[in-house]
Amino acid sequence: MYKRFLSICIGIACLGSVCAQKVVSPNGKLSVEKQGDAYEVKFGDKKVVNISAVGVTTSGKENPTFQQMLKPKKVKADYQMLSGKRLHCTNRGNEAVFQYQYADGSPLRLVMRVYDDGIAFRYELSGLQDEKLKDEQTTFIIPEGTKRWIQQWSDGYEGFFPLTTTGSVKATGGFGGSQVLEKYNTHWGYPALIQPADDVYALISEANIERRQSASSLKNEGDASAYKVCPDVNEVALTGDWHTPWRVVIIGSLADVVESTLITDVSEPSKIEVTNWIKPGVVSWVYWAYNHGSNDLKIISKYVDMAQKMKLPYVLIDAEWDEFKNGATVEDAITYAKLLGVKPLIWYNSSVGWVDGAPGPKFRLNKPEDREKEFHWCDSVGIKGVKIDFFSGDNQMNMDYCIDLLESAAKHHLLVNFHGATIPRGWQRTYPNLLSTEGVYGAEWYNNVPTFTNKAAAHNATLPFTRNVIGPMDYTPCAFSDSQHPHITTHAHELALTVLFESGLQHLADRPESFLAQPNRVQKFLSDLPTVWDDTKFLGGYPGEYVVMARRKGLLWYVAMINGSDADRTISLDWSPLKLKRAKAKVFADSGNPTMPWDLSEIESLPSQIDLKPRGGCVMIIDTNMYPTSTVVVRGGGGGGGGRR
Repeated sequence: MYKRFLSICIGIACLGSVCAQKVVSPNGKLSVEKQGDAYEVKFGDKKVVNISAVGVTTSGKENPTFQQMLKPKKVKADYQMLSGKRLHCTNRGNEAVFQYQYADGSPLRLVMRVYDDGIAFRYELSGLQDEKLKDEQTTFIIPEGTKRWIQQWSDGYEGFFPLTTTGSVKATGGFGGSQVLEKYNTHWGYPALIQPADDVYALISEANIERRQSASSLKNEGDASAYKVCPDVNEVALTGDWHTPWRVVIIGSLADVVESTLITDVSEPSKIEVTNWIKPGVVSWVYWAYNHGSNDLKIISKYVDMAQKMKLPYVLIDAEWDEFKNGATVEDAITYAKLLGVKPLIWYNSSVGWVDGAPGPKFRLNKPEDREKEFHWCDSVGIKGVKIDFFSGDNQMNMDYCIDLLESAAKHHLLVNFHGATIPRGWQRTYPNLLSTEGVYGAEWYNNVPTFTNKAAAHNATLPFTRNVIGPMDYTPCAFSDSQHPHITTHAHELALTVLFESGLQHLADRPESFLAQPNRVQKFLSDLPTVWDDTKFLGGYPGEYVVMARRKGLLWYVAMINGSDADRTISLDWSPLKLKRAKAKVFADSGNPTMPWDLSEIESLPSQIDLKPRGGCVMIIDTNMYPTSTVVVRGGGGGGGGRR
């Protein structure tokens, strides 16, 4: 009888004759309980976050009051991805509906899902009559003293995630956040990582942006500990049924957070029926070394030559290709790339953000007829994808425009990379031709301001726990030489970023002569570098300090580790999540010798610990099929041969 009662009240905890309004995850570890007007989220017996207020108001609907909670039902996600942390994604949860009623009698439904690795909830409205979204009341309480890593909001989401224990933090300003201001920041961007207990973490973000919706961000204007969800401008007059995007909190250990696919789990399935033309891959990229190089055929040809020699599938023709020098045209560059078997990608200005003084081409994608003409031309001349830059934020106009671009590009079999744009919110599942998005303070900032040099190592060791959790990240990694401002991360640190940072289009930052001067084994590593992973496992680390990540491609595990500090670090390695009985590995490490920076070797067994240089790194390629029994050690310098093989 007791078991039957539990099966009837799935997710509802009862004490005596009083039933708590509570939803529990299938594994029993996570719970959300309504307590008065608030909702308390727990992981086991530990408080994670308190949602102190809920609700949505429109121009015609206000003052919702709670009515009842409906019996929970089971939900399950089971789908395939074309890129991301893993190809086959599954998740399970329990979904309950908390019913509210507005003053005019119309309903508001708070749909709450509690998964094994987090929660997702959204508001559903009906009976709307030409009403505009007015406000959202959702507020997350993050008490003072709680560790948090949150970036200051900007329309391009290009900020740092500094560790702090307070919601009262001085704002930064200037180009690239190079100045600390006297005022306090009260506007924050997703994702927001918090550590409410010693071994519990929560990452707050958003998922499944659809038409007629704006994206949101967080503000703590009145109370430093109260982070309110604030939808951006939405001027659409809403009629009939409408719902918000999902508000998502990924919860658990650091491994639970890093490995989670909850953002795509709650997003709409793919709207592209035929996807065999979508081919992720590595890209030869001109901007980092030559930020005006894409209007020069000689410079573009160098990057095509590098892609051909290193067997990279793509080359990006970046900004200003509409102003080619010396009588050449962009068609000449496209023809040359195709002649060498390299597939060209091409850049466009979205022409809704930075327009005046910005590079072109401009205003070619804004109108549907112009966009159709331009994408038809891309398809006809053999261009395989577009990088679209300089959007103007999270408002509904930008969100609809991005969806227009994704759908139009898919019709013409074009891959998409959004730059100067908002962070991923699940479109990588709904529109799998979206293979990467910037929304990150990445390596191009070495080309802009000196700020990045001393911050990069710790920042790089924070991104796997924050920004890259929620979707592909076009950081443009791996530079062995210097741009305008120097980098002080090591060679192995830079190489590790190509595995550590997930992106369906992985743009390599350095200049051709630098890549081609590396040992043959390093060049082959980049030639063989996967951008599609069968699985991802977090093996260790802490935000800003260090990280060890394993990604599997077929029978190979690529393990990347970096040191985010300025001191030597010895880290213990736990290989148990990979379930390897025996293994050998190729190792790419730092020698500590500036003139011969590489320490390249093959090892017979996996070590229990490893020493990392200051701001250093290491990559291991573990073949689960095993290597031959002999051990070959390679000591490589800057030359192409890389020493004895």
